[in-house]
Amino acid sequence: MAAIGTRGTVTEAAGFNPEADVQKLRDAMKGAGTDETSITAIVAHRTIAQRQRIKEAYKQSLGKDLADDLSSELSGNFRSVVLGLLMLPPVYDAHELKNAMKGAGTEEACLIDILASRTNDEIKAINAFYKKREWNYEKSLEDDVSGDTSGMFCRVLVSLLTAGRDESDTVDEAQAAVDAKEIFEAGEARWGTDEVKFLTVLCVRNRKHLLRVFDEYRKISGREIEDSIKREMSGSLEDVFLAVVKCIRNKPAFFAERLYKSMKGLGTTDSVLIRTMVARAEIDMLDIKAEFLKAYGKTLYSFIKGDTSGDYRKILLELCGGE
Repeated sequence: MAAIGTRGTVTEAAGFNPEADVQKLRDAMKGAGTDETSITAIVAHRTIAQRQRIKEAYKQSLGKDLADDLSSELSGNFRSVVLGLLMLPPVYDAHELKNAMKGAGTEEACLIDILASRTNDEIKAINAFYKKREWNYEKSLEDDVSGDTSGMFCRVLVSLLTAGRDESDTVDEAQAAVDAKEIFEAGEARWGTDEVKFLTVLCVRNRKHLLRVFDEYRKISGREIEDSIKREMSGSLEDVFLAVVKCIRNKPAFFAERLYKSMKGLGTTDSVLIRTMVARAEIDMLDIKAEFLKAYGKTLYSFIKGDTSGDYRKILLELCGGE
């Protein structure tokens, strides 16, 4: 597994001893009641790699699965965070995608958040784990997405699932001008929108090239590409194209906005809050916090504190890593 980014709030615990952690976790689950504080102190302050070693040590010394034991001891949102932290990133993403498509209705936001923001390698790993999981009677992630979504929205997700984005740094100036012109002519410049053109450019080209395309687009059309997407599209298709553009421009800012929207107003969209905090804690949470403060004038920490409670609040604040 590639090294996780160095912009996370969760870093390697010094003097790490998996056996000692196992003993503390056992003690936390012994007898009547559970010591959630001890569980938080361990899982929120170990890296993904360290948590895997704790899981192995737990199974070795007890012949039981740590996630199963914690699952039966904990409940609610706190349990969701703890169990998410115990999974490898592609397994967690696969698990979230599966849940998003279970039963009646689909949580489109989950499909968009994950598929628009992950790298090619991350998407390949998610695809591989998805197919391996026991839930899966040989269905691929693409099969499930195709069965659960439709139309152009489905086509964009399937394109992202191929993990075929160019990840080089090459900018073809002439091609950038052509791409911008084609998107303009496919949208603003005509009646009705040719969404395929948007897909072909936004889901295939590399980041540096796309930033040039966005500049060229502004010159041709007099507005940002995000504004055109909002004018030309609606619903989930609009959401997925906007997510792709925002992730290309500034991924931490995209996640900061997702966190803000999950907490502002009445009620909290816990699924988005949990997924973002768990998935980004070790990658770019420091950058997400900085973007949050810049965009909303308040700290992410203060938002989480005001919007959640109990052990759920405590563990999220630990992952947030202070003000």
